[in-house]
Amino acid sequence: MTSSSLQFAAAVTIPDHLIGEVHSKLAYVDERIAKAHISPSGDQITLELKYAIPAAERAAIEEKVQRVVLSMAKGAIRPKVQVLEDYLDRPTPFAADPMPELLRRGELFQEAEGIYALGPLFTRLIEWFENRFLQLADSFSARPYRFPTLIPARFLERVGYFRAFPHSLSFATHLRTDLDQIDAFAEGASCDEHGHLKVPLESFAPVRTLLSPAVCYHLYFTLADQTLPPQGVVATAVGNCFRYESLNLHSLERLWNFTMREVIFVGDKEFVLANRELARQRMQRVFGEIGFAYRVESANDPFFIGEFRKQAAFQSAFQLKYEIRARLPFKDGTLAVGSYNYHQDFFGRHLNIRLPDGSPAHTGCVAFGLERIAFAFLAQFGFDSIHWPSSMQEVFG
Repeated sequence: MTSSSLQFAAAVTIPDHLIGEVHSKLAYVDERIAKAHISPSGDQITLELKYAIPAAERAAIEEKVQRVVLSMAKGAIRPKVQVLEDYLDRPTPFAADPMPELLRRGELFQEAEGIYALGPLFTRLIEWFENRFLQLADSFSARPYRFPTLIPARFLERVGYFRAFPHSLSFATHLRTDLDQIDAFAEGASCDEHGHLKVPLESFAPVRTLLSPAVCYHLYFTLADQTLPPQGVVATAVGNCFRYESLNLHSLERLWNFTMREVIFVGDKEFVLANRELARQRMQRVFGEIGFAYRVESANDPFFIGEFRKQAAFQSAFQLKYEIRARLPFKDGTLAVGSYNYHQDFFGRHLNIRLPDGSPAHTGCVAFGLERIAFAFLAQFGFDSIHWPSSMQEVFG
């Protein structure tokens, strides 16, 4: 089928600080959109459609896009970005996109959209960073946990995840426990040319679980309806996380299935904030030792359209989230490879996690995306370990 394009003026001019956020949400507007582009001036939008469609349907797509633009950009106020560390100008010996070389070497194998198998070099690089993050966890005497990949829907409902991030959810189900349905599936199940499983929806059981979008949520659920010990709780865990990003799934920068290592703090406000800051300072030394080019700056989570302006403004006003943004020399841009987060008493209130005095507990976490940080490292230092930091040459040389 022949593709087509659709171009129109934005209902309101999109401020430059919001162009990236609005662009990312256009991926969820309509399944027939193949690509989207917003002009640098923020006043023109161009959509590449997968195939030609009638004028009425084109108008319906444009109307949905304008809903996104108005919801996110109308009356938007530029947030004040607070920078805690800025080492983006550190010299790095590499400037090419690592993806082609990773694929050529067999270090990556794309199984599906946003899903990759990782080879030995990339795996060892992840392990090197993992060891540094485990040392950070050990410096807090963090208790180790292992959490499941699945998470009950009732838990996510309890903390309002369905309203805040509906676009990124991944659902898990199974065949109904009915012999006729199971036999019919075994005999007739197949995939079409797009890899879609051809099975009637009524063959599946009601959805009770999802693929987990974050590691720290599991810890908070284990502490629900309990009173914390006076010293608070510090924990660490690594796990698979799943956030569907549609057209935004791109190389190792945006994965549907990725791995996160977290160090998690639960206690009173001073306990959480002091430990979050101490973790940042300790990681600053680690990144400095290897000459990593990055910046730590205030940010917001990728809330969905209806919640974006309110929640993003709230996070910005109270400095709840700081991202570690690594430089990607090949695209003159940055990539978030980790974050320092403070949730105030949100989880304490919603999950009834109590301090000894009966008040809601506060929570925070330090989170690192393992595939992303390894990718950013290769983007800065390349594949020849002679150009790598001396502390890493001992392992990889």
